[in-house]
Amino acid sequence: MVQAAFYLLLTYLLGALPSGLILTALYTDVDLRAQGSGNIGATNVARIAGRLLGGVTLALDLLKGLLPVLGGLYLFDELWLRGAVVLAAVIGHCWPVYLEFRGGKGVATSAGALLGLLPLPTLGAAAVWAGLFALTRRSSLAALGAAIALQGLVWWLAPELIWLTAALAFVLILRHKDNIQRLASGTEKPLSV
Repeated sequence: MVQAAFYLLLTYLLGALPSGLILTALYTDVDLRAQGSGNIGATNVARIAGRLLGGVTLALDLLKGLLPVLGGLYLFDELWLRGAVVLAAVIGHCWPVYLEFRGGKGVATSAGALLGLLPLPTLGAAAVWAGLFALTRRSSLAALGAAIALQGLVWWLAPELIWLTAALAFVLILRHKDNIQRLASGTEKPLSV
């Protein structure tokens, strides 16, 4: 159990690395937290620093979830512990110790982590995200739609992990509460890069 606790701590610390903030600090003179939505994730990076840095941020945030889960699949047989690895990565991204617990929304890190643990439902949810984003150009709406679709896909394909995707959906909704208010009022800006 000490090994598991250590691995979960390392997963949290990796998830907490603010990829977008680091990239924009290295390649621009912009403080990402003071521009656009103020979020450190790929959407705001793309909006503020361009598609290339946004894409690299997206890839790094996906990897922050995927790599620890792949390691957890090798190290742990218990399904609940593999799920805990997913949660540790996402919690790290959303509430990073390095940024006084003010992080990103968790979409890409969740997607990467779930791709390692639940590839088929995650690819289905990613297709929903892509479709909604293509129609609306609003990443927040696409993420919320994908989270809802994921629940149905997991219920159908891997019901033993519905607790995990429900917890992630809760985190996603919590982190998107401002976006939900803007969507409801019609003031959520589309991504126009």
